[in-house]
Amino acid sequence: MRIAVLGAGSLGCAIGGTLARAGADVTLINRRVEQVHAILSQGLILREGGVDTRVGVHAATRCEGLDVMDLVIVLVKSFDTRSAMLGGLNLVGPDTVVLSLQNGLGHEDVLAELVGAERVLAGKTYVGGVLVAPGVVVAGTQGKETLIGELQAKGSSRADRIAAVFNAAGLRTQVCEDIMGTIWDKLLINVATGALSGITRLPYGALYQEPQVEACAVAAVEEAMAVARASGITLSYQHGVDAWRKAAAGLPYAFKASMLQSLEKGSPTEIDFINGAVVERGAALGVPTPVNATLVACIKGIERALKEAP
Repeated sequence: MRIAVLGAGSLGCAIGGTLARAGADVTLINRRVEQVHAILSQGLILREGGVDTRVGVHAATRCEGLDVMDLVIVLVKSFDTRSAMLGGLNLVGPDTVVLSLQNGLGHEDVLAELVGAERVLAGKTYVGGVLVAPGVVVAGTQGKETLIGELQAKGSSRADRIAAVFNAAGLRTQVCEDIMGTIWDKLLINVATGALSGITRLPYGALYQEPQVEACAVAAVEEAMAVARASGITLSYQHGVDAWRKAAAGLPYAFKASMLQSLEKGSPTEIDFINGAVVERGAALGVPTPVNATLVACIKGIERALKEAP
């Protein structure tokens, strides 16, 4: 299977590298020249359990000149979805599947508009990755599941084929018939830890040592669950604390949420597509979301401070 990872940052490298190690023909696309140069010159280094594995994989800073792919995995930041896919339309042929594994809500609609809903699969992954140096990624794949599904049908042979490739590589993957419920389930995970990790600057291990942090996280998740139910979404979680516990399951003490990673790099976060999406939809449905609104305000303030720092 010819696979392109559009947005091969920490998570994209963790997933793409794992697939390549198992024999898939993978191209990692990342606009950072130093990242691509490192991968091309030394291979991608996957670090798992303190052990480094060097993986041979293709890499490029842009899609121009690349061939049509069987599968395009979209993992760019939420706010880059449209521009990235527009730049990668040459990767899409008549039989290409475009799979979004991004955080938050709304990416599938953008992709469907650009390449056609019939080509789009939606999904969520609990795999993690931390970029520690150009071309070196700590991969959190063990015991972390990925769920994918059709936007327009209950099931399909192509989703089954993709899941088989992922599973053969050690990425535990299931085809899900209720993909919107799955998307909301993953949103709850991001709501639980992303903003609080970014605000406190704590990795997962330390974050979970503070009872006050847990109480705030659970309250934010409960708000999001109320919004989901008002939207007619069926959730897997019955209580907010369930999502809080799920978020860190199997991850090492030093693992960092993607929102914290973004702030440490001085980059914009996906807060508008996570806690912000909860606030926006809650307002439209008349569901109060004061905890999430506060978390959004705090992250916006940090982003502003970073932007204005000398």
